[in-house]
Amino acid sequence: MDEPRSRPSRPVFPSRPEGSSPYVTSAIGLEETEGRLRARKSSLFMRTVVWVTGMICLAFLLGSLVQAWSNSQLMQRLAVTQQQTQQLQAQHDRLAQQAKYYQDPAVIEREARQMGYVRRGEHLVIIVGANDSSQQKSGSSAKTAQPDNFWQEWWNIFFGNS
Repeated sequence: MDEPRSRPSRPVFPSRPEGSSPYVTSAIGLEETEGRLRARKSSLFMRTVVWVTGMICLAFLLGSLVQAWSNSQLMQRLAVTQQQTQQLQAQHDRLAQQAKYYQDPAVIEREARQMGYVRRGEHLVIIVGANDSSQQKSGSSAKTAQPDNFWQEWWNIFFGNS
């Protein structure tokens, strides 16, 4: 009924498999088994996977650092640009207010009269005060005095009447 279970027998490894080398390790039975070869290959694969994963992580880390530095530089440029924009907006507001001020007809007339302009049909009258009359007399007396010679005229031009 119950059949005796047969135990799996251990694999028998020849002392020297075909194609193996006759070194000392094989002579004393220490040659590498298939399991050890598989383990070594697996270990090499795992080391390769770890190294590749490490390199990928390092690349992501460096990329993140570069992106953070780039963002920092952009934020600084943004702050400077916003400050310039505020200054230009303030200047624009001042100029707009000044333009509105100078559009008033009363301001235009006052500025024009200060520059000596008159309206059509008006005559410009200059009133000479008491102080101005003394300067006018000295100017007319200078015109009446005739210089003695050519050099005296140059002397009077540069150094005044003496």
